[in-house]
Amino acid sequence: MSAPYDLETGDAVHPGRPVQVDRYTVGARINHWVTAISLILLAISGLALFHPSLYFLTGLFGGGQMTRTIHPWIGVVLFFSFAGMFLRFWKANLWKSEDGTWMRRIRDVIAGHEEKLPELGKYNAGQKMVFWGMSLLIMVLITSGVVIWQAYFASYTTIEQQRIALLVHALAAVAIICVWIVHVYAAIWVKGTISAMTRGQVTGGWAWRHHRKWFRELVSSRKSGTRGTPAE
Repeated sequence: MSAPYDLETGDAVHPGRPVQVDRYTVGARINHWVTAISLILLAISGLALFHPSLYFLTGLFGGGQMTRTIHPWIGVVLFFSFAGMFLRFWKANLWKSEDGTWMRRIRDVIAGHEEKLPELGKYNAGQKMVFWGMSLLIMVLITSGVVIWQAYFASYTTIEQQRIALLVHALAAVAIICVWIVHVYAAIWVKGTISAMTRGQVTGGWAWRHHRKWFRELVSSRKSGTRGTPAE
């Protein structure tokens, strides 16, 4: 029998009081933070070039000319870093029937009525939408960014194409900043989420409450525990 779709390399359960669950490997966490830092730097440098009132932000990068020079290169780092994340996590972010149920019960999600929600895999519907939204927007940003990267590609495109690409790039940038804000807010809102991406572990109680299907699959596949509720 093949392993469940959302069990990833490094996922493991460690019995004890409390039960500890490995959620992210060191490599996955480094990959995530490189992507996150690149996105933040891109947002700041991009906003600095977007409107004169924000031009003072170029001082963080050594001035206007330096900001214009390094902004697209940070974009290249983001693209390859996120590509690594995509290859790691795409399978666990496939949409499942319980995700539709979770969305229909979004009021219970907001109210914190966990008992009324379906058992979930490693990621909930909100996390999956952030993942696929980021995937799409980064593709749009890198594609439009190449078109307007005049230092290397100006001779391959027309002025009209560059104008359209600039508009698309700006809209995609605003959209990805909004998605990023939602992502950060949700991580703060659900206690224990941030520590999962800093320490790599969550408690068994956290996994049981928020991602019970994943926890059951993990325990079953590792044959290291029972189906009972884990210790807090």
